[in-house]
Amino acid sequence: MDPPDVEMELAPEAPAQPQAPAMAPAAAGEGWSMLSRARALLEEGKPSLALQAVLLAIRSQGGEQALLQTMNRARELYAQRLQASPSVDELASLLAQCAIAEAQSTNPPQGPGSDPVDMLNSDEACILAVSGRKQIILDAFADGSSFICLKCGGLYSTSRKDEHLAYWCGTA
Repeated sequence: MDPPDVEMELAPEAPAQPQAPAMAPAAAGEGWSMLSRARALLEEGKPSLALQAVLLAIRSQGGEQALLQTMNRARELYAQRLQASPSVDELASLLAQCAIAEAQSTNPPQGPGSDPVDMLNSDEACILAVSGRKQIILDAFADGSSFICLKCGGLYSTSRKDEHLAYWCGTA
């Protein structure tokens, strides 16, 4: 053959990637059994051994190439998660600062008489205090479910605070 004839011939094909051999039913079952074993190891508190079992299952089913692809994909997902965390932390911090600022602006510093203990010890005690059940008032105020009206000294649910102040408080 002379050189022009060589150019006319088709170039030899690149060697084909070795195909994973067709999996026999026994090999497919082996992969599933390894995954089951990995799950059991994870439940036993042995994550490293569980990971090794998963990697063996991937290698037995898809070969070395499948294992490398899976590991690269896991690395990418891990890197993405690490990059997302700082922005989530920054957002959480910003929201916390907003909540604190809002709470400080809606709850002006309380004046004298806002302490429930002082109110209970005053001469104008409420019915519960007079009947010897001061602890009920203190507990309700402490857990935030109730408030003591600074105008009338009554104990009311925080969900009804606006209505009490607008319509029911006799000293309004």
